[in-house]
Amino acid sequence: MENATKIFGWILLIAGVAIIGWTLMSSYNILTAQADLPELFKMGEEAKTPLAQKGSAEALLQEQMGKMISEQIKGIVPVDTVPKMLNLGVWAMLAGLLIFGGAQIAGLGIKLIKK
Repeated sequence: MENATKIFGWILLIAGVAIIGWTLMSSYNILTAQADLPELFKMGEEAKTPLAQKGSAEALLQEQMGKMISEQIKGIVPVDTVPKMLNLGVWAMLAGLLIFGGAQIAGLGIKLIKK
């Protein structure tokens, strides 16, 4: 029984260290652009709002103003910046969770080895 506990402890220790190692390697590959960032958020097509009176001058003016504002915003912030930052934030949270989980598993394995 004692021997089986130590073997299981070693298995848990190796599994925890492997999870941490895989997470760090994946993060390194993502940050050095050797691997693609997982995409949870994608930039969709711009939503077109239907105008009540398509032929009116006010509607055309509103549409042109909307286009001008969107062009100005695109000049300040590139189109793909916001989704990339959101995806990077989600990956950072997931990597933190995986590292924490791997550390907990490895800690449990160390406790079993010491018994």
